[in-house]
Amino acid sequence: MSNVRSDAGWLDAGRRMDAMYRYQRHIYDLTRKFYLFGRDQLLRQLPAPPGVKILEMGCGTGRNLVNLARRAPNAAIYGVDISREMLATASTKLTRAGLADRVKLADGAGQNFDPKQAFGIDKLDVVYFSYVLSMIPDWQGAVDRAMDLLTPGGVLAVVDFGDQANAPAWRRKLLLGWLSLFHVHPRAEIEASLRAWGKDRGATILDQNIMNGYAYLLMLRKPL
Repeated sequence: MSNVRSDAGWLDAGRRMDAMYRYQRHIYDLTRKFYLFGRDQLLRQLPAPPGVKILEMGCGTGRNLVNLARRAPNAAIYGVDISREMLATASTKLTRAGLADRVKLADGAGQNFDPKQAFGIDKLDVVYFSYVLSMIPDWQGAVDRAMDLLTPGGVLAVVDFGDQANAPAWRRKLLLGWLSLFHVHPRAEIEASLRAWGKDRGATILDQNIMNGYAYLLMLRKPL
């Protein structure tokens, strides 16, 4: 696993995430399956021809990486996360699945991630965020960086919480209160900005509403 954490900001954010997930990581996948809907849908629809380079920003426990590596045996797959505790779990999970030699991990923040330093590659064909942007204060910086890292014609994919505007008041209050405990803050401007970016550039290749606005799944193609 590569170590690319360097500045004070990364260290600070990394420590916060490590503290939050130090023990929770052991039950994370068991509990999240009840409310992180659309993740497998995203993985099934990612373009994954032989030789494609795919990066998950905020890979957490490695749950998605394992599933993706099994689905796309000839893809080069990478994962980055700011929490070393989560990366330790991801590394163990990949080893147990017999995939440690195929999936590479690194620690770092999406806003300044350098794949050359971490993995020895300059560009990626696919970058995806699975329930991550709603956790990042500078989500726009993370998206901009992902776009910079994509090859022309590369794909940015996002699945995340919607703003819950169409949800019953009780469900919205309960869900948002629960998510705030984990520094997750669904924001309408994230979804709106991504859709606007795709529309302005004719770049949207997938736009799906999950459970009446509970979540959204977007895939955007970087212009050639």
